[in-house]
Amino acid sequence: MAQTKTSRRSTTSRSRSPAKRTNGAGRDEEMYRRAAEDALGQLDWAIGYLHGIRKTEISRALAKNRSYIRSRMLGEPEEPLPTEQTGET
Repeated sequence: MAQTKTSRRSTTSRSRSPAKRTNGAGRDEEMYRRAAEDALGQLDWAIGYLHGIRKTEISRALAKNRSYIRSRMLGEPEEPLPTEQTGET
């Protein structure tokens, strides 16, 4: 019986292909990208709020950080800063 259990374990571990591990990495990458986009959405809200209560220096600094994260880390084009979109400043 011990040999049967051992052989089952070894065939189970052999049946895992490298392709399945690659798919797992792709899923992880997508999960982290989604989390980063959610965090950037929250940052967008905070930037808009700070801009709305006339804390423009802080909102500009955060907007620059957001642009850096989007362009360098996520490889997406920069979005216009909230202070550039409105006539208020």
